Amino acid sequence: MRDWQDRGGEPLEEQDQIIPDCYRKEVLVLGCGNVLFGDDGFGPAVAQRLQAEGRLPASAEALDVGTGVREILFTLLLSPAKPRRLIIVDSANIGAAPGSIASLRPDQLSAAKAVDFSLHQTPTAHLLKELANGGGVDVVILAVQPDRIPDAVSLGLSPAVSAAIPPACEMVAKLIQSR
Repeated sequence: MRDWQDRGGEPLEEQDQIIPDCYRKEVLVLGCGNVLFGDDGFGPAVAQRLQAEGRLPASAEALDVGTGVREILFTLLLSPAKPRRLIIVDSANIGAAPGSIASLRPDQLSAAKAVDFSLHQTPTAHLLKELANGGGVDVVILAVQPDRIPDAVSLGLSPAVSAAIPPACEMVAKLIQSR
């Protein structure tokens, strides 16, 4: 059993060692969604494109987190070292034309709308709010309006959402550069 108790103000060395280095970057981009369900794979597609292009500075990291975002957010919330900015990329019903991208803040995710948000639901929205309000992290959510998220496995993005990948990558690049 590991000892996770505070050692008189000293850093929790074991905890520090299990937190991946990429979580300590100045800017962390998390591509969320399930590639098996059509346009829900938008976030992973953006993260993969950012990785493949190699344009990210050393201070930033893009990860395809699939549907595992909640565990990562919880780890970040408990971590003593947090990114300055956290960019979440996902598909969500934002009430716009398919392929439209909205930049949102956690406080814009009202309790009533949180169930529509696809970040794999309300507990995740609360974690984002806690990271922003209590954790001092600048949280930005880039949400694309999906055209289709099927009930059964269906690989591939719709043309409208696929066309939104380059502009989303540009938005991420600008967010990385801005203070």
